[in-house]
Amino acid sequence: MRRRDPLARKGLLRRLPQAWRQPLAVVGGVLVVAWIVVALAAPVLAPHDPLAQELPRLAAPGPGHWFGTDQLGRDILSRVMYGARVSIPLTLLLVALSVLIGGLLGACAGYFGRWVDETIMRVADLVFAFPTVILAMVVAAALGASLTNAVLAVLVVAWPAYARVTRGLVLGVREREFVLSGRLLGFSVWRSLRVDVLPNVTGPVLVLATLDIGTALLLLSGLSFLGLGAKPPSPEWGAMVASGVEVFDSWWVATFPGLAILTVVLAFNFLGDTLRDALDPRTARAIKERAL
Repeated sequence: MRRRDPLARKGLLRRLPQAWRQPLAVVGGVLVVAWIVVALAAPVLAPHDPLAQELPRLAAPGPGHWFGTDQLGRDILSRVMYGARVSIPLTLLLVALSVLIGGLLGACAGYFGRWVDETIMRVADLVFAFPTVILAMVVAAALGASLTNAVLAVLVVAWPAYARVTRGLVLGVREREFVLSGRLLGFSVWRSLRVDVLPNVTGPVLVLATLDIGTALLLLSGLSFLGLGAKPPSPEWGAMVASGVEVFDSWWVATFPGLAILTVVLAFNFLGDTLRDALDPRTARAIKERAL
């Protein structure tokens, strides 16, 4: 069996932009990949059923239950693994919907202007007028305590940021020569937005979305912590931290779900910073010169 030439492997690494070879980028990428694998393979990797109450209650971490057990005798390691299947997909879905709704509204506001711009931006300003966490709590409480309603509550407070950023980017692009030339050639409004405007605003919005994944996870977990999100016995990280508050002496009940939230938030923040550096020509050039 042929072994890959180390020089060829080194050449493959050199093809990566310098920003993606920074230590924080590597750490973020490894953590994200690891958590995605855990979420996908939780039924195989988890040593116990996350809902089974078959172990000693509040057992400290040790062989057989490496993260300990909670007050009902459930294995915390298994619940953290299954919690990744709840928290991470919902967070990614939440950010994707925020980008879609906010980006579309912001693009329309920046491109059409006039009353369309005024209407959309005044609604966004109304949302910005309230503290994010308080407004999310009010919406979640009004809709009723459930994980679906918690996602909708965070979506309500998340989309205006994308609308404002996208509007500003579109305002800077819509008067450029290539956009005006397309309109003179008879391009429709939607084709002009899709072909000429969208490719020039995608980068900054993608960076914002990557950085916002951590914030969305914290908000979603915070609502569950307050009893406005996931309900027992669902293995959701925020709800697991809340259950650990009741047994504060058993530190492991809340610590390991909290560490799971921390690592995911840090990982996506690292990736967001790396993506920003990679898409910014001046920053990418500075990183490359520093590496030489």
